Amino acid sequence: MNVVVCIKQVPGSTEVRIDPKTHSLIRESVEAIINPFDENAIEAGLQLRDQQGGKVTVMTMGPPQAESALRQAIAMGADEAVLITDPAFRLSDTLATSYTLARAIHKVGDFDLVICGKQAIDGDTAQVGPGVAEQLGIPQATFVIGLEVNGRKILAKRMLEDSFEVVELRMPALITVVKQMNEPRTAPMKGVLRARRAAITAWNKDDLGANPSRIGFDGSPTWVIKSFHPERRKRGEMLEGTTEEVAAVLAEKIKSLNLG
Repeated sequence: MNVVVCIKQVPGSTEVRIDPKTHSLIRESVEAIINPFDENAIEAGLQLRDQQGGKVTVMTMGPPQAESALRQAIAMGADEAVLITDPAFRLSDTLATSYTLARAIHKVGDFDLVICGKQAIDGDTAQVGPGVAEQLGIPQATFVIGLEVNGRKILAKRMLEDSFEVVELRMPALITVVKQMNEPRTAPMKGVLRARRAAITAWNKDDLGANPSRIGFDGSPTWVIKSFHPERRKRGEMLEGTTEEVAAVLAEKIKSLNLG
């Protein structure tokens, strides 16, 4: 089984700044990590390869430094890695990102399953995985917590708000996975050494044959008008005294609010 895993490098800290002109995150000088849900996607792909044979190709779209995320995936056991990078891809929204990733998956060629994390922690949209499936014209299942392969079909167990749902998909297909899917493995030293020497394939917009009007800012119908950090709320007042004294003060404060 040939599996393509789409990952994203995200800030490893909540202390991020926002560019006042582009309204995008300033990623320079901020620790970068693999999106946590994508680690589960990598692990799911590796388990399928170990059970079914084939290979795992990991890809990410981002600046040149995103190569480090791919090397981490190789250290975990991925067979091949693709970096999709080009200044033309900057300021892509989820639609433009989905299109670009789909072009890269088309270029990979022979694949049975695409796996993504359910969402990225820096955007929390959960739109890219389904968007890629739509661009590829293949069936999809989101929020997958369990997977069973039966020939050219897969049974995907989806985690809903208060129940589970099992759906059958014919491959090629795409799934997005939740953290409860598995426990990502720790990269062994042998894998770390292999990752250091591994060749990373890099593709730009011309390699993908991407339509310029569908990538980057020009291909993004979603425009961020304003981004800001919410103001810190003032802390409440600590009341002291006996239960009766505190209750009396609270009652007076509630009356002063004229809530009735």
